Amino acid sequence: MKKFISPSLLAADFGNLKATCEMINNSEAHWLHIDVMDGTFVPNISFGFPVIEAAKKYCTKPLDVHLMIVHPEKYISRFAKAGADILTFHYETVENAFEIIEMIKSEGIKAGITINPDIPVSVLEPYVDKVDLVLIMTVFAGYGGQIFIEESYNRIAELKEIIKRKSANCLIEVDGGVSELNAKKLFDNGVNVLVAGSAVFKASNPIETIHNMLNK
Repeated sequence: MKKFISPSLLAADFGNLKATCEMINNSEAHWLHIDVMDGTFVPNISFGFPVIEAAKKYCTKPLDVHLMIVHPEKYISRFAKAGADILTFHYETVENAFEIIEMIKSEGIKAGITINPDIPVSVLEPYVDKVDLVLIMTVFAGYGGQIFIEESYNRIAELKEIIKRKSANCLIEVDGGVSELNAKKLFDNGVNVLVAGSAVFKASNPIETIHNMLNK
């Protein structure tokens, strides 16, 4: 089974973006996760195109960009040009998810779809064989440092069953409350990609923490 760590820039030191990217480059992390928040879909505002462009300049790992915004279709081309390698949007924010998936793929990058914890996993069934990854939010989108919602394991199991039934090949990613304490259980439950923010960037040794999360 594929196992990836995608540290979340939201928890990093924004004043040392180059050093952050160099740490990611030197670690066993596979991607760098970048949360884009608009203050409308979620009650917070985070990064825009200049930060993604700067991260792309310094980071040798793929940029895993998570759009927590309304009307993502307006910005897909700009995010692709800024350096996104993977672009994930929220099912809740669009009228036609198929169109958004096609727009992302037409830019030559990978497409992901995600839902908040209060959205039924079943809504994802039409899309799992069309996307490269499905992101299950294990906290509500909008802020870092939240507590992992334990019910998420049942949602992961439901998603796995849908993927199997549809003979799909998409990766399962989770975001929110991920740490060394639950990394092994998440991988054991079929998750492929762990997004970890505070657990990595607030650790005394982030590179060691990433290694431990992958190898425990």
